[in-house]
This record gives sequence, structure tokens and C-alpha cells, in this order.
Amino acid sequence: MNYELLAEQFWRDGFLLIEDFFSLELMDEYNEKILQHFGMNPEFFHNEEFLTKSDTEVIPWFPQREGEILFDSVEQDHRLVALSQAILGSGWYTQYCMVMFSGQGTKGQAWHQDCPPENSHFFNLNRLVYTMDINEETGGKTMAVRGSHKLGVLPACDHDVDFPEQQIFSPKKGTLILLHGHTWHKVLPVTGKYRVSTNYRSAPKNVPENITDICVYRNMRYQFSTNTVVEDRLASA
Repeated sequence: MNYELLAEQFWRDGFLLIEDFFSLELMDEYNEKILQHFGMNPEFFHNEEFLTKSDTEVIPWFPQREGEILFDSVEQDHRLVALSQAILGSGWYTQYCMVMFSGQGTKGQAWHQDCPPENSHFFNLNRLVYTMDINEETGGKTMAVRGSHKLGVLPACDHDVDFPEQQIFSPKKGTLILLHGHTWHKVLPVTGKYRVSTNYRSAPKNVPENITDICVYRNMRYQFSTNTVVEDRLASA
């Protein structure tokens, strides 16, 4: 695996997809543990204001914080460590592991950036692991705008939009997607029984640990630590 070449591709596009990165056996173990935790009808984690304004219906779980050592397996994978190093440079660090669950009929996630883009050096890296196939049957495909990590803030808007450089991904079980935190991205509505992905977030050296506390949506900036809208982007547009 040519880590430097993959890193160049990531920095060109703002994302990187590698199929068959993880074994199907490990992915099945992960998926079984995830479904044991969530079941099929978990309650939403965020408040009603966030769910309504963000057009996002995803329920998070932080398994390593609960001592689930199975989730150390991916984090310690030497290939993932080497690839992260090639992208982020020396001194990079792991932030946390977050499983994201969406039930049947939910919206997915509207266009957003995981952290404010005003400082190009301050960003997180999403390392997304897929423990199931995401396809036409399941819905919940991931979309991202190529090169948007270099374009600054996501345009303010009160409705869904399309972008010329948007790409759609149908990751298979075992796929790894790396996604820059400034890249404009979304998740389409879920039509199958459920949709899950597991995100091992990391960041370069000297980036604050709370870099993802404020998320940028088309209509607002939302701060998760206080559960508040910190900017109404339509009012200032």
C-alpha cells in the first residue's frame, strides 16, 4: 500500500475510499455488537431543535468509553495508523470512536461540515468504517463534494442543494472512507431496516480536542456541548 500516494489523493479530493480494507469477519463482529447495543428502535440522542433544524436523524454511541475493547481493533490496525500518519503528519492523535445508527425511514444527514473551516489548519479527520453494505436497498449512501475542503464555508441555504463536484458513495462491508472535516458531505435517507457506520475521529498535532464541538449546516452552526444554535446562518445570509 502506497501511503504517500493515497495521502496525495486525499488532499486533492478531501476524501479517500478504499474497499476491502477490513476483514468481513471483523466487520460482522462489529455489526453484531452494534446491533446488540442499539436494537432496532433506539431513542434519539439529540434534542428536537437539533433534529428539526439540522435535518439529521443519526444516533451516536461511543463504545470505547464504555469499555468495549473490540473497538480497539480498528484503531490499532497498523495500516490505518500508517495512512493516518501520512495524511496528518507527525504528532497526530486519535480523538474518539463514534458509532452512528440510523433507523428505517430516517432522514440521514443534511449537507454539513464537521468543524468550522475558517482556519485551514484546524480540522478533524473522519476515518469511517462500514460494517455493512450501503446500497440501493439500505439507502443511506454517503455524498461528498470533491475539493470542497479547500472552498471555505458551506453556502448558506434554506433548502437542499446539489453541487457540480458532488460524489456519491456506496461503501461495501469492510470499506474505509477517510473524510476531511471541512469537506461538504451528507448522508441520504435510510430506506432499509437500519444503517450504521463507525467513525474513528482523529486530528493533526496542535488541533484542539473539541474541534468538532461546532458543526456547520446550511442554515446554522450548532454547538454540541451546549446543545445550542450559535449562529442562525439564514438570518445573516
